[in-house]
Amino acid sequence: MQAIRCILVVVDPTLPEALALRRAHLISSISQSHLHLLLCDARPEQSAYLENLRESLEQQGHSVSIRRAWDGSVHQTIINAQQAEGCGLVIKQHVPDNPLKRALLTPDDWKLLRYCPCPVLMVKTDRSWAGGNVLAAVDVGNADDEHRTLHSSIVDHGYDIAALAGGQLHVISAHPAAMLSAADPAFQLKETIEARYRDACRQFQSEFDIPDDHLHIEEGPADALIPYACNRLDAVVTVLGTVARTGFSGALMGNTAEVVLDALESDVLVLKPDDIIEHLEELVAQR
Repeated sequence: MQAIRCILVVVDPTLPEALALRRAHLISSISQSHLHLLLCDARPEQSAYLENLRESLEQQGHSVSIRRAWDGSVHQTIINAQQAEGCGLVIKQHVPDNPLKRALLTPDDWKLLRYCPCPVLMVKTDRSWAGGNVLAAVDVGNADDEHRTLHSSIVDHGYDIAALAGGQLHVISAHPAAMLSAADPAFQLKETIEARYRDACRQFQSEFDIPDDHLHIEEGPADALIPYACNRLDAVVTVLGTVARTGFSGALMGNTAEVVLDALESDVLVLKPDDIIEHLEELVAQR
């Protein structure tokens, strides 16, 4: 994360905790990144709020620019600003939608995770990162080139955050339960699955320098095990990735990050592979 030169920070005067700004301040203090503050609001009377934020941050030694805009929706306004400014990270405070609204409409934060062509940090708590555990979620059982590249990015970002916070990196990977109906005989017996994952884990640990007591391999669905491990480890940040399974139709990401977003009791960093990012950038350019 220290290579990020520009961070887009979504600010909102209705959220007095300013959690996104606090995380951006922390990261920028270490990386010396430029901070671009975005207010998703077309009303000119909000300009004074932005100016006050810029003045305060510049007095603290930060390089800051500001923008007030509205492009029809929160997620599209953020993505347009991110592309215009070339920001390498978006930081936004996550405010959960009520369950009824979420059942009827796709939340803006979900859309941002799906379509933003750069890493997104969703800030959920006011807890200090200092000395806290960082949890990176990977799929050790998938060792194709796309997953290997994504695993590398997830672990690298996890190590960066752990170093920034003076904490420890832990890694979790879920493996499926045995299924008698599975087409692949390797997934029909629990012992075969465990042996397969043990082999994959040894290679993974060797490649990414993960000690035994910091690698957690468990049986079950990822969307249940990731929040469980996050809570057990008292993680302050969870790093997730996504890989498109079948082409880019609709530019849809896997929904694990969306499903666990409200369940996780930590901040959440979501990453995508370069080829998905390139496709999403093409979609933005076509608008």
